[in-house]
Amino acid sequence: MTSKKHLQIAYSMTAILLIIGLFSYAAFSAKKPDQPVRIMYKGVAGSVLFDHKTHSADMGYGLSCNDCHHHPPGQDSDFLACSACHKAEGDTAKPESCTDCHDPADYEDYEMMTKTNAFHAQCIECHQQIGAGPVECAACHAAN
Repeated sequence: MTSKKHLQIAYSMTAILLIIGLFSYAAFSAKKPDQPVRIMYKGVAGSVLFDHKTHSADMGYGLSCNDCHHHPPGQDSDFLACSACHKAEGDTAKPESCTDCHDPADYEDYEMMTKTNAFHAQCIECHQQIGAGPVECAACHAAN
């Protein structure tokens, strides 16, 4: 049998370690990354996991933000989510104003591409150009 003194020491140590652990967790929590590390896009064909690190790190593809996120030349605006302009299939809502980012002559007689088509065009085209990354549907899309 364990003596009462040993049991009391064990409970005291457990309480002390729990308090230290909670304090350390609160005081030294990880900082939020500047950009999302991974994003899960949900789609009809299945979800797609996008990993920024694979695309932007020197050990990955080494792409800059501007290689994927587009903004009109000469504008230093923050990067917006693609869905700010490109909507999901069937969503007919338009951006508040295209002129917030674009010159009206840039989009005259232009039909806004859906988010799905924009991703397919940009991602697959880039993967084919650099000869890396998946180009087959099942390589990106996982069953929901």
